[in-house]
Amino acid sequence: MGDFTISKLSIDPLCRIEFGPGRIEDLPDLVSSLGMHRAFVVTDRGLRAAGIVDDVIKVLDAEGMEHGVYDGVGANPSTTNVDEGAAQARVFGPAVIVALGGGSVLDAAKGISLLVGNSDAAAADADVLWEALDGLPLIAVPTTSGTGAETNGFGVIEDTATRRKVYIGHPSVKPRIALLDPELTLGLPARITAATGIDALVHGIESLASRGANPLSVAYATQAVAMVGRWLPVAHRDGSDLEARSQLMLGAHLAGQALTLSGLGLVHGIGHALTAHTGTPHGVALAAVLEEVLRFSAPAAQDAYEQTARALRLDPPADGDWTRAAIDAVREISHTIGVRQPLRELGVRPEMLRPIASGALADAVTRNAPRRPTEEQILEILDAAY
Repeated sequence: MGDFTISKLSIDPLCRIEFGPGRIEDLPDLVSSLGMHRAFVVTDRGLRAAGIVDDVIKVLDAEGMEHGVYDGVGANPSTTNVDEGAAQARVFGPAVIVALGGGSVLDAAKGISLLVGNSDAAAADADVLWEALDGLPLIAVPTTSGTGAETNGFGVIEDTATRRKVYIGHPSVKPRIALLDPELTLGLPARITAATGIDALVHGIESLASRGANPLSVAYATQAVAMVGRWLPVAHRDGSDLEARSQLMLGAHLAGQALTLSGLGLVHGIGHALTAHTGTPHGVALAAVLEEVLRFSAPAAQDAYEQTARALRLDPPADGDWTRAAIDAVREISHTIGVRQPLRELGVRPEMLRPIASGALADAVTRNAPRRPTEEQILEILDAAY
């Protein structure tokens, strides 16, 4: 992170935020506040099986609110998921889209909202939909603490025809309201807590080091790293700790606010490509290359890594090497929550390395990295993580 030269700054990062245990009970009033009295819930089958979808539907039923449900979003949402959900939402008719789930659901819901507002469009048109008509209003109800997808108007989905990640979005599908109820995360398995939580930590660190960093994004990112770094291991160790769940959810949201302002970097560029080629969960893909990318980026990110280390409450290192201290601390967090795996254990075969490197280089977020890599340098990072 370098010095800031600011002549003009116009930023509107925030949606309405409703935070606290039990706030899901306010969902019908929040839907009505957007001028509609019908809700179309976008979610996944895992949350349906866990009973969370039924609990939310009971809240809507208690207020007599008409609702529809699409629960077909996959772990790595695809153009197929978005097209299917949009078809069902079009049949249901005008409504507020309620995105209930993790980042995959929130990303897919944005695409569904946008396609409903553009009757002839399909998810494969993502590259041109940024100039489309408005989508339906959206309320984001995250059930994990990591992606920060409730803070912005775009989603990352897989184009199943081309096997690449595409960005689908529009200003109109930025959630009008983020309903952050940490009680919805109390039953989250430890492995998902780890994978989503490391995503939030990476959001904070990459936002600090990003070429797009500015004073507001740095403020959000610094607080996010402090909160996630402290509370992620606690929530992973004891998933029923409501304070830990609350602090982690709010920290992840702040990290989302940071990335919305600053953009991300190479960890996410590689992570997107890994997921597209192997189906590896997003946070696990990030953790697999995080340490290697931090080392690669260090020459151009020393100030950001010092800020990371200070946010993690590290003592000043005796040798003055804040970069090493930050990388060591991040490694320790990854080890404590058991999220890091070598690429070979994630199904990456040697012949996949070149296509993954090529995909990472082409990803838009990679251009935002503090030290821009060549394809050969990305290959070296992948080899080190293999």
